[in-house]
Amino acid sequence: MSFDKEIEKEIVEKGLTAPRITLEHVESKIVEAQFHQFEGTTFTVCLFTLENGFQVSGESACASPENFDAELGRKIAHGNAVQKIWALEGYLLKQKLHEGAK
Repeated sequence: MSFDKEIEKEIVEKGLTAPRITLEHVESKIVEAQFHQFEGTTFTVCLFTLENGFQVSGESACASPENFDAELGRKIAHGNAVQKIWALEGYLLKQKLHEGAK
């Protein structure tokens, strides 16, 4: 089970029902994912295009080339891009809650 899914399970079990951002919400915003590994490097980029056209990137790099695995690089870059969207969506939710409290 991934860390995000473990946290989601714990949130549900604790009955925390206030507005929040979920992994499913973040993933619903992604309409396209592109990956690129720069030739001769261990550097991988994930570029998401979101439903409103905004783009978010995530990166990964391996310190020891002997440990480099392209699939793992894509997974790490993907996860890092997801975290960036999470922060943006969290800010947007907080702004909406703030405006609703006025």
